[in-house]
Amino acid sequence: MKVAALVSGGVDSSVALARLVATGEHEIVAFYLKIWLEDELAFLGECPWEEDLRYARAVCERLGVPLEVVPLQREYHERVVQAAVAELAAGRTPSPDLHCNARVKLGAFVEAVGGGFDAVATGHYARIGREADGAPVLRRAVDAKKDQTYFLARLARDQLARLVCPVGDLPKAAVRATARDLGLATSERPDSQGICFLGKIPYPDFVRAYLGDAPGPIEDVDTGVVLGEHRGLWYHTIGQRKGLGLGGGPWFVVAKDLAARRLLVAHETRVGPHRRATFTVNDVHWLDGRPAVAAIGSAKVRHGPAMAGCVASERGDGGLDVTLDAPDQGLAAGQFAVFYDRERDRCLGSGVIA
Repeated sequence: MKVAALVSGGVDSSVALARLVATGEHEIVAFYLKIWLEDELAFLGECPWEEDLRYARAVCERLGVPLEVVPLQREYHERVVQAAVAELAAGRTPSPDLHCNARVKLGAFVEAVGGGFDAVATGHYARIGREADGAPVLRRAVDAKKDQTYFLARLARDQLARLVCPVGDLPKAAVRATARDLGLATSERPDSQGICFLGKIPYPDFVRAYLGDAPGPIEDVDTGVVLGEHRGLWYHTIGQRKGLGLGGGPWFVVAKDLAARRLLVAHETRVGPHRRATFTVNDVHWLDGRPAVAAIGSAKVRHGPAMAGCVASERGDGGLDVTLDAPDQGLAAGQFAVFYDRERDRCLGSGVIA
């Protein structure tokens, strides 16, 4: 099998590549996708793509795998960044990493290399299974804390069918240990944090470069008292606690008033009534291409190990009405809800929170 292995300069993709090599069964070419916005946003800070590429090259040399660099900045900007900025401007909370996987890593990249590979391997913590008829199934990783099925929930069926995730059956500690045993340059490199295309650029600086500032009041939603001023509603999301600059807290963001530029917050002692257990999702996407509403038993409303039991029902407009087992204070419009079966193992699909 001919495999295109995506390497990022991190330990996860390095060990994924090493495990592929160890099988001795594949013809492997490694690819580094250059998607950093280093040219456009260089004035904001350091974009570490050159450092990442050095690590990726060191790992590939160690494993004897050829490495190619594929520039996809334009495609990334058009397919991911523009959509994220538009969502922010509309007062919503985008999830660009989901679009990155579907539109770039298994979209624009496959288009760029001409589709001449049987599979695309990544360092995602997820497992790809097969039905009796060979249809692909996306299952949660063995390491629940590192599980990244949330970020893969927008893949098309044919994209999922060609995806290989070699570290999905390993806990993170074992990935590190494998990298050390193999003498890989990335064995002690810290995990990257934040949105994939920003690198070390602070997220607020990225937002400001595109949308600027639009100050407005921060108000106590229960009393109407003005507590401070924000620089722009797009810097904040529902459920946010840190970064508000308010005393006497903690305070939580519970709503945005776009017309009046008001950021509405509630004190920790009064935030309970502002939590929600019910919500609607639109733009529903099923990984196997067929609705699986009856199979939904749990959901993630953000990336991380936390899952909530839920029930869902179809709406006449193609969306879903969802009720969680317990209220959540961070349900923000624009975020993705990702659905799983009752065993919390199989990822079924996703929708955008309205």
